[in-house]
Amino acid sequence: MKHPTHRQPACRPNRLCAGIATSLARLLLVPATLAVAAPAAFAQSAADEKPTNLDRITVTGSNIPRVTTETASPVQVITRQEIDRTGKATIGEYLQTLTSDGAGSIPKSFGTGFAGGGSGISLRGLGAASTLVLLNGRRMAPYGLADDGQKVFTDLSVIPMDAVERVEVLKDGASAIYGSDAIAGVVNIILRNDFTGAIAKASYGMSGDSDGNARRGSLTAGIGSLAEDGFNAFISLDVSKTDGIRISDRRNRKWIGNGDLSPYGYDRVAGGQNFPLNGAITAGGTVAGNSPVGSIRDPLTGLYQSLPGCAQFSSITPADPGGGCLWETQDFRSLSPSEEFGNLFARGTFALSDNFELYGEFGYSKKKTEFYNTPSGVSGSWGYPGGPVNASSGAGATVLGAAHPDNPLGANARLRYAAFDVGPRVTRNTNEFTRFLVGMKGTVGDWDIDTAYLHSATQLVNERTGFLRYSHVRTALSDPNSPVGWWRLGANAGLNSQALYDYISPTIHANANTSLDMIDFKASRTLTELRGGPLGLAFGAEYRRQKAQLDPQTYTDIGDIIGLGYSAYKGTQKVTVGYVEMVAPVLPSLELSGAFRVDKYQGGDTASTPKLGVKWTPAEWIALRATYAEGFRAPGAAEAGDGGLAAFSTARDPVRCPGGTPAPGATAADCAVNLAIITSANPNLKPEKSKSYTAGLVLDPTSTTTLTFDAWQIKRTNEINQGDTDQALAAGRGVRSDNDLPGIPNSGSLLAVSVDYINSAQTTVRGFDFDIRQRVPLGDYGRLVADLQWTRINSFKRDDGAGAVYEYAGTHGNCDVTNCIGTPKDRLNLGLTWDMDRFSVSAIANYIGSLDNVAFKGDSCANHFTDGSDAPDGCKLPSFYSIDLSGRWRVTDAFEVFGSVQNLTDRIAPLDPLTYGAVNYNPLHYSGAIGRYYTLGAKYTFN
Repeated sequence: MKHPTHRQPACRPNRLCAGIATSLARLLLVPATLAVAAPAAFAQSAADEKPTNLDRITVTGSNIPRVTTETASPVQVITRQEIDRTGKATIGEYLQTLTSDGAGSIPKSFGTGFAGGGSGISLRGLGAASTLVLLNGRRMAPYGLADDGQKVFTDLSVIPMDAVERVEVLKDGASAIYGSDAIAGVVNIILRNDFTGAIAKASYGMSGDSDGNARRGSLTAGIGSLAEDGFNAFISLDVSKTDGIRISDRRNRKWIGNGDLSPYGYDRVAGGQNFPLNGAITAGGTVAGNSPVGSIRDPLTGLYQSLPGCAQFSSITPADPGGGCLWETQDFRSLSPSEEFGNLFARGTFALSDNFELYGEFGYSKKKTEFYNTPSGVSGSWGYPGGPVNASSGAGATVLGAAHPDNPLGANARLRYAAFDVGPRVTRNTNEFTRFLVGMKGTVGDWDIDTAYLHSATQLVNERTGFLRYSHVRTALSDPNSPVGWWRLGANAGLNSQALYDYISPTIHANANTSLDMIDFKASRTLTELRGGPLGLAFGAEYRRQKAQLDPQTYTDIGDIIGLGYSAYKGTQKVTVGYVEMVAPVLPSLELSGAFRVDKYQGGDTASTPKLGVKWTPAEWIALRATYAEGFRAPGAAEAGDGGLAAFSTARDPVRCPGGTPAPGATAADCAVNLAIITSANPNLKPEKSKSYTAGLVLDPTSTTTLTFDAWQIKRTNEINQGDTDQALAAGRGVRSDNDLPGIPNSGSLLAVSVDYINSAQTTVRGFDFDIRQRVPLGDYGRLVADLQWTRINSFKRDDGAGAVYEYAGTHGNCDVTNCIGTPKDRLNLGLTWDMDRFSVSAIANYIGSLDNVAFKGDSCANHFTDGSDAPDGCKLPSFYSIDLSGRWRVTDAFEVFGSVQNLTDRIAPLDPLTYGAVNYNPLHYSGAIGRYYTLGAKYTFN
């Protein structure tokens, strides 16, 4: 009945040997029945299939080696082949297509965020900080820039792609095994363990619009056999250069590259992140946007008027009925940043004796990214440790001086101006990552032991140009004694000197450094034989010291860069750890497992986390499994160390937009305010805690069919959040403009608010994962493998700790996590792979479900068409899918050519007017913004 590769040694009576557990052994360390998106596990040719004896191996989520790779926990294993078949350029890009990834992931397209240049995964939509990322089973130093300026995470882009052997994703809580941050799960990226020979690989990619060109090359070479020569050493080098893409390069893709959304039913001048047509004068002349010529407010009438010369900078028709100068902000924005990186990984293993070996690893990565954004305005609001800054109104407003040659009023007048002549704001990140590991493992009596020392560090330089220095801008616009003369605007900007631009827009930078030093020891053995097999025991200890420091961006510590928030922190965590784990096959059909870990933080809390698991195989074709686990996330340096944050977020003004409807005299922009939030660190924070549950079954009814189903729930409590904005406003910690609504004092446009980090709120997420795959032998025509993976989020509820409970499943929230990506209920991946002789062809469809365009279930629609109806499509963001096609041809045993087409059908991402992680589209639909993308390459193997 079973295929030969299903057999394992030492099968016991009634044990699921030729059924569920043994079907997991089709590839070394590839538990296909647990893999939610691993169809390429079957992608080897039929000639490679033969009976195999498996050594005991260790699976992510356990420290106890075993023969079968099936455990009580759901583990997804991603092989090298399945990554290759998608055509994705990096590990981060691939992992963000997994059905278990969600809101809080950090895409490379979000270059304007605090963590721009990094790439992170967010399992179950709980944020990148709640997903622990390991490299070869051990931690890495975090990225130098915290997500949203708050939560540290591991940057996936430092992983050398061609050195990756596989990725194992543990999709339940794992703090009992790995400690802090493993609330939503663990991503363990496993690089090659040994290699002999040499492989050279090169590829070139280009979009269907002939841009975004990507050049890439890699070389892997190794010598020595551990068994024959007593050593193995290899090195892998991966280099790449990718050109950036501007949003304006996608004008042929409807709303993706166009700022005027009126053809699609929206108000041309609604304002906001995803209505990138700016410069209008609205609300009867009382409100003006930044324009390339500038608008000034008459102090006598309180109304704005545009300065002359708009035709020189804008050809938008019809003109603004309010008299403003309209321009398309996306002409300056990056859709995708330019990137250059080089990744190096080296490993050596040396036999010390028959029982011991010494191993060492060295990794180095250097990555440069460049991201363009719109020109800076001269007004706005932002914050710094000293409080909020209001450059829009009041005493701190940026004004065009009475004596300024471009001022026709002859009186100080508030100014709204987009610094076209300065140019776009550009952010350049240079990140260097190093990792050094030396360890020894072997056998002492009945014990298998492993001990190692790890040092990992990052050094990041964040450099910015095109930003404006507030104090110098005010001087150059209003002071006749300015040291660089007047800053001439719009049509007269050609009269400005380079000295003036150097004065008002200096190059600024911030430096970030993180480090991780760790010593660990673990041991495992078999204690005795139970009825179902050996009783396994593992224990271990660990000492870890992690440091993180971010210096503030130049001048932001005094609030002197217009529109740029403050972020700085410094902190050290020292942790002593002890843990124990047992696996008890009490019956041939019943296995129990448990783990317990204690993490003692110096000067802080002690976290004790248990985990329990059970696996029952009542028949050879079915297995049932379940786990219970507790987890935690310790406060990071940005949350509890020295420092603070002043950032922008999107919020509803409770005064000007009560209940989601603009009050008389307010506008739709008041329902989605770009708000400056000043947040202070809190050394008294407690860890976030979690309880997670999984229950599932594995079916293997035939030798060619595999099916898994796992239901799961995670409840995270004591969450670390910014304090409640409404409460802070009620306590008088907000800053408003002076354009009060009629009859309502202190009701001007909301600009900024001050809060603290606090432990508040709790989130409960529940859903299920489903995976089915079918292998179809085609005789002389090879083999076909079909697979379907589906993750369903049934509920994503958040209790804010103040009596309100919000349901986010199927909505555009939770925007508090990051990016406002949303929480689609359904994500599916459907794959087909056909192998025949020297050819392989794969097609993968990625589906993302629709979203209600509301912040949470039951809320009013976040956007409206010009006629007042709910937008888009009755307040629903439609579903989206893309199809990726790839192929390989082994021309000879040594030479192979390969190619791929991403977004084969060239589908356009749906218009998303709410998210702030991208412009006009949702970051989840990134491939629909880029369009069709081609890659062609070749690989040569030297024997």
